[in-house]
Amino acid sequence: MRTDFLVIGSGIAGLTYALKTARAFPERKVTVITKTQADETNTKYAQGGIAGVWDEEKDSYHKHIEDTLVAGDGLCNEKIVEIVVTEGPERIREIITYGAEFDRDEKGEYSLGKEGGHSENRILHHKDVTGQEMERALLSEMAKVTNIELINHCFVVDIITQHHLGYLVTKSTTDITCYGVYVLNLHTNQIEKILSKITLLATGGCGQAYRTTTNPRIATGDGIAMVYRAKGRIENMEFIQFHPTALYEPGVSPSFLITEAVRGDGAVLRNKSGEAFMEKYDARKDLAPRDIVARAIDNEMKKGGTEYVYLDCRHMDKKKFIHHFPNIYEKCLRIGIDAMQQMIPVAPAAHYSCGGIKTDEWGRTSIQRLYACGECASTGLHGANRLASNSLLEAMVFGHRCFIDSEKQIDSIQYEEKIPDWKATGTTDPSEMILITQSQKELQQIMSDYVGIVRTDTRLERAMKRLDLLFTETEALYRSTKVSPQLCELRNLITVGYLIVKGAEFRKESRGLHYNTDHIQKSDLLQNIIL
Repeated sequence: MRTDFLVIGSGIAGLTYALKTARAFPERKVTVITKTQADETNTKYAQGGIAGVWDEEKDSYHKHIEDTLVAGDGLCNEKIVEIVVTEGPERIREIITYGAEFDRDEKGEYSLGKEGGHSENRILHHKDVTGQEMERALLSEMAKVTNIELINHCFVVDIITQHHLGYLVTKSTTDITCYGVYVLNLHTNQIEKILSKITLLATGGCGQAYRTTTNPRIATGDGIAMVYRAKGRIENMEFIQFHPTALYEPGVSPSFLITEAVRGDGAVLRNKSGEAFMEKYDARKDLAPRDIVARAIDNEMKKGGTEYVYLDCRHMDKKKFIHHFPNIYEKCLRIGIDAMQQMIPVAPAAHYSCGGIKTDEWGRTSIQRLYACGECASTGLHGANRLASNSLLEAMVFGHRCFIDSEKQIDSIQYEEKIPDWKATGTTDPSEMILITQSQKELQQIMSDYVGIVRTDTRLERAMKRLDLLFTETEALYRSTKVSPQLCELRNLITVGYLIVKGAEFRKESRGLHYNTDHIQKSDLLQNIIL
């Protein structure tokens, strides 16, 4: 199969790019592939909203930039922050023209929320399903375009580079080039090749590396792992953001997210004794940045010997709460909690990867003809910790910027004709699926116990030793059995786990989301950990 533009992933980043390229080049083919249904993405589960300077009488670009830099704890790329903050409102207006609806107040003005780390009300939202509403609008707009092919249930196995033509490719190779991808067609169970002139990775995050996560089951770090195997550059993987308030339900995965906007509207965190504890940790109390709130909750849980703390919404206006957070209210009712009468049990859960595939200001990776945007990319916006509701903004801004740069390149690119077919000779069907499922459980336990909110050198060393064993076992299985989505995802998760641990070992300080009790002090030497 051949396509001019290949988009891997159907979240807001991938769809923004696909829609723009299809409209700019109606005579060219745009292909979007996803490993499940088109709307099953991290975007769909984004509750809180999208940040943008909207009320310029009270807010300003300078304030939003400053809030982002403070949250990023010294590691943000200031140029990228300025780009995203200043270009973001135009992208928001654009998706509104596609039909996306954001909540309004009684006067018909947009209702702007406030979340942790923000100095002003600037969060646009659609009740508590903002990401889902934006995804709906984009998919609806895409249906009007005839030159986009959307392929569901297609799993990308690897990026095709010179390596597949028999050349030696290393980290030092300066002209690594992406010619397309090998994919496992889940309808035929055959591995096929898709040749492309330009490829965009919008594969989302890697929350499934942890036992407890708000991410859907598809968030297995596929794009990050593929680029690393292809000798591309990955950075800052040690910065995994744990959302402070996931609904505590033992054994349920993924965890149901209680958006930060609930605290923005006045909810209060309390420990098992009913004490409001955040004022002990930060002057901003319940609206401190996520890394601070997550560590505070972790500490209160350990001091009290509990597996959760409480989110108290009982004092909030019931009518307003149900209007703004209908899904949260209904979800709590289904498990026997009336949020207006009882406190909600919450605990931190792996939520967002601030690092990823290293890109420049146009979304270009270190591999030619390959772009990345959305959560799988490390653009420099988030630094050591993402400011709440900046992710959807970043995805749209960089989906647009990747399109702008692709537009300049496409006419000069030809297909690589000599790509070999995938060779699967000598392999058999896996005899026991438990070899895969048990290894994934082991991986998630290792990452949760040793590489979580609080880390130590000893924990990281133990994690690396255990990951080495899992890697050896899984690679042997990969070489001897037929490729399956489960095996590929396990392989990708082990790679992502390795990158998180390796980045954490290199960072001899505590900064942002990386908190190591053996290195409490911050270093004066600000650096990105590039792997």
